[in-house]
Amino acid sequence: MRRMLWWVAWPIGVLAAALIVATVATTRFGNASLYPPRPDSPRIEVFVAANVHHSGIVVPREALAEAARRRSLPALAAVAARFAGYERLEFGWGDEGFYTRVPTTAELTVALALRALFMPGNPSVLHVVGLAEHPRAAYPTAEMVVLTLGEEGFARLAVMLDATFARSGRDGTVEEMGRGLYGPSLFYRAVGTFNLFRVCNHWVADLLDAAGVPTAPVLATWPQGLLWDLTARASAVRLPPSSLPPTGKS
Repeated sequence: MRRMLWWVAWPIGVLAAALIVATVATTRFGNASLYPPRPDSPRIEVFVAANVHHSGIVVPREALAEAARRRSLPALAAVAARFAGYERLEFGWGDEGFYTRVPTTAELTVALALRALFMPGNPSVLHVVGLAEHPRAAYPTAEMVVLTLGEEGFARLAVMLDATFARSGRDGTVEEMGRGLYGPSLFYRAVGTFNLFRVCNHWVADLLDAAGVPTAPVLATWPQGLLWDLTARASAVRLPPSSLPPTGKS
């Protein structure tokens, strides 16, 4: 019996040790010149919202449009104009087949998840939602944190976000793919392929890393790991659930 327990415990211990080593080896410590922002610099709030299998980032539309103007970011300029009138925009990235077929956790199937995670070359999409209210009011039951970025950090996040949009034709316009999952939303063709080592939460973590925020890609494999790391090392503020009825989904 003792030998059997040893044979069970040994591979678990090796796996745990490998996970710890990988987490430490790939941890990113941020850029102190960008984050946290200096007290006298302009500040921009961004939100990270997550459910069981997905996370997205919410940013102010006007700040995004201004960054697009200053940095000559045509994709974001077009999206900001397309969603004119909305206070904030939520962006999510993911596998095209999975994202467009799984509007809620209830539609999640093992077959879809396995294909998205392990099949090579999965094309990706961006999901953009216009929010006319505070993110907590829009997604009252989602797990959510808020971070305050500086102007330069936000601009670098915007540059990476702009680069995620695929371009079509000679004029390099963004490619709309039709109505999104909920509310005023659209899908856009994106660059990059989705797999186990590059999921939606990694994409969010990369955007924040560009803004100077410390992130850990291994922990970001899971939405809860991403949020835990942001609260533990980046001083992100976790927002409690709201009692307001939902107006969208996360």
